Amino acid sequence: MPHRVSNFLRNPSASLEAQVASLKKATVRRPSPKPRSSTSSSSSIRAAHGQRTFSYASSLGDDDASDDHHSHNGSVITPPSQEQQQPSHHGTMKTMTSLQRSSSAERREAAHAAEHGVHHRLSFGPLHFGRSSRESHVNPNLTLDWKIESPPIVLYGDAENSTGALVSGLLFLTVKDEPVHLDSFAATLNIHTTQKRPYTAHCHDCIHQYKELQKWSFVQGPMTLTKGQHGFPFSVLLPGHLPASMDGQLVSIAYEFHAEATPQSGTGLPVKLEKLFDVKRSLPAPELPHHSVRIFPPTNIKASVHFPQVIYPIGQNSLSLRIDGVARLNEKSKTLEFWKLKKLTWRLEETTKSIAPACAKHQPPPPADEQSDNTPANKGVQRTDTRVIGEKTLLSGWKSNYSGPDDASVELELDYMLGKHAKYSCDTRTRDGTEVTHQLMLEMVVSQEWAPANKPSMVTQTGVGRILRMHFTDILTQRGGIGVSWDNEAPPIYQDVPPSPPSYNEEISGGQAALPDYIEPLDGVRS
Repeated sequence: MPHRVSNFLRNPSASLEAQVASLKKATVRRPSPKPRSSTSSSSSIRAAHGQRTFSYASSLGDDDASDDHHSHNGSVITPPSQEQQQPSHHGTMKTMTSLQRSSSAERREAAHAAEHGVHHRLSFGPLHFGRSSRESHVNPNLTLDWKIESPPIVLYGDAENSTGALVSGLLFLTVKDEPVHLDSFAATLNIHTTQKRPYTAHCHDCIHQYKELQKWSFVQGPMTLTKGQHGFPFSVLLPGHLPASMDGQLVSIAYEFHAEATPQSGTGLPVKLEKLFDVKRSLPAPELPHHSVRIFPPTNIKASVHFPQVIYPIGQNSLSLRIDGVARLNEKSKTLEFWKLKKLTWRLEETTKSIAPACAKHQPPPPADEQSDNTPANKGVQRTDTRVIGEKTLLSGWKSNYSGPDDASVELELDYMLGKHAKYSCDTRTRDGTEVTHQLMLEMVVSQEWAPANKPSMVTQTGVGRILRMHFTDILTQRGGIGVSWDNEAPPIYQDVPPSPPSYNEEISGGQAALPDYIEPLDGVRS
C-alpha cells in the first residue's frame, strides 16, 4: 500500500487530469447502487483521487480491458496491487457483478461508439407538447372575425326601469384562395354562470349553468363563398333586468358569444370564434349627498355625516363628518368632561349572497309536507361572503374645538376609495338570488378627559374610552360617461313627429287670391 501512494503522488497533476478526462470519455454512465462507506485507507484514497471507476460501465471490449491503464497522452496508470484488487466492502462486489452481467454485444457497441465519436441520444418516444394539429380548429383557406359597431354595452338604470342595451356588429368570413362550400354558419349568445362554491363539489352541472339569450342562423343550407371577405350582420337587445358581468368570490357571470362556420365534409375543418361581451350597469347618482345623523347613548355624542350614495370604482369619494356633544359640564364637581377623538378607521366592505343550485342528479327530494318546487332544498344552498375592498386608518387630520361645553365639536373631511389591487363587483341583484351590496364602515376611538371648569387647560386623562361605530349603505356602479340609453339615441319615428304649423287659407275671388287685411296690395309696375 505505501508504494501505491508514493507512485500516485509522483504523477503530475496535469497527467492525472488527462487520465481522468480520458477515462470519462471512454466510459458510459450506468446507474449503480451507492457503495457503502469503508473504513479502509485504500478505499478512502481511491475516493479522494477519483480512481473509483467501478461505478461506470466501460465502453471498451474485453480484449482492450488490459490497456485501460494507458491514457491518450502516454501517461501510465499503475495497475492496482493484489491488495487493492480484493473487495473491501459489499458495495464494490455488487457493482463489479453488475458490470460482469453486461452483454458482450452492448460492450462492443459502446466501444464502437467511443472509437468513432458517436454520441447516444435519449429518446422519449412520440411526446406531444400542447394541442396537436388534429385538435386545433384551423382552416388555412377560411378565417372568421368580428367587428362591434355599437357603443360599449351599458345598462342604464336599475333592473326594474332599465330598457336594456343594444348590441350590433358584423361577422366576417374571409376566403383566401379556393371557394368554400358551407353547410352551416350559426352563432349563439349565452349567459355562463359559474358557481365557485357549488352545491356539490366536482360536479360539472352544479358548477356551470348556461342560459341561451339569442341564436343566429346565417346559413341554413349549402352555400358557396368565393374568394374575398363576406359580412354577416347580427344584433341583439339585452333586456334591462339582466345582471352585469362579474367575477366574485362566490359566483362569476360571463356573456359568451360563440360563432362556428362548418364547411362541407372533406373540404376543411370548421372555424370558430369565441368572444366575451363586457356588460356593465350604470346607476344615476343623486344631485345632493345623503345626510345621516347618529346618536351614541349613554353619551351626548352626536355624529352628522354627509356622503354620496353612489360611488365609482375609479376615483375618490368625499365624506364630511361633524361630531357634537363632545364636552359636558358637571355642575356637582365643577368639572368639564371631554371626549377626544384619537383614531378613525374607515372600511369599505362588499357582501355577496348567492344560491348554489343543485343539478338534476344531486337535487334532493322535496319534503313530504311541501311538494312545491320553490322550496330552498330544491333551489339550492345559500352562500354568503364578505370581504374588504378598501381600508385606511387616520390618527390625525381633523379640527377640534373644546373652548366650551356648548360649542365643542370635531370636524373632519375624508376621501375614501377602493384599494389599488382590490377585486370588486358592482351592485347586482339577479332573479336567481345573486345579490352584491356594499357598506361603508366608520369606527372612531374616543377617550375621556376632564379639567376644572375654571381652568379648562389643565386636562387629565381618566382612562375611559369608547369605540363608536357607524355603517352606511353605498352603491358601487360604473360611470355612465357621455352615453345614454339606446331608446333615447334612436331617431323619432313618423308617429312621434309633432304637427306642423297651420298654413294660410287662400280664397279665390274673381280669379285673384284674397290677401289678408294687414297686407296692402302694391301698385303694378310698368315695364
